[in-house]
Amino acid sequence: MIEKTPGVRYRRAQLLIPLYRRAFAHFGSGSVLVSPLMIQGTDRISVADRVIIRDGAWLAAEGPAGHLAIGADTYIGHRVHLHSIDPVSIGRGCVFADNVMVTSTDHARGGSRHEVRGTGPVLIEDDVFIGQNAVVLGGVAIGRGATVAAGAVVVKDVAPGAVVGGVPARVMGGEA
Repeated sequence: MIEKTPGVRYRRAQLLIPLYRRAFAHFGSGSVLVSPLMIQGTDRISVADRVIIRDGAWLAAEGPAGHLAIGADTYIGHRVHLHSIDPVSIGRGCVFADNVMVTSTDHARGGSRHEVRGTGPVLIEDDVFIGQNAVVLGGVAIGRGATVAAGAVVVKDVAPGAVVGGVPARVMGGEA
């Protein structure tokens, strides 16, 4: 078996772990955050044990209700955008492919488009896979073991074990 050696960015990220442990609400053992693009509201972001957050991540927890929690053994791909004004909770053992966006925020209508408001909490249960370029909007729950296909836009709850895809996402199948 060939074991791949971690790259320079990954090793540099490991050196920052003591800083993250002081800044974040929680930053778990064995977790690593590689070259983030943006981090906002670290005191309201909790990262459990053995979480890998790849290059270009955008992690934001805003306002009094904004809290972002990432469960143990979760993989967050390159350029993933996680934005919380209402709580966003990600379970254990999840996999987020590159360029995924999960947000409980939206811009105001009728007033200033610069104002951001909450759209309801997001709950992603354990063992969920979210494919490349998928978007999960506020006010939804994705059940345990569900799969969100690449490019899908999730606007409604997803049942445990379901496979959803499309815009807006709809059921394509389920567990075998």
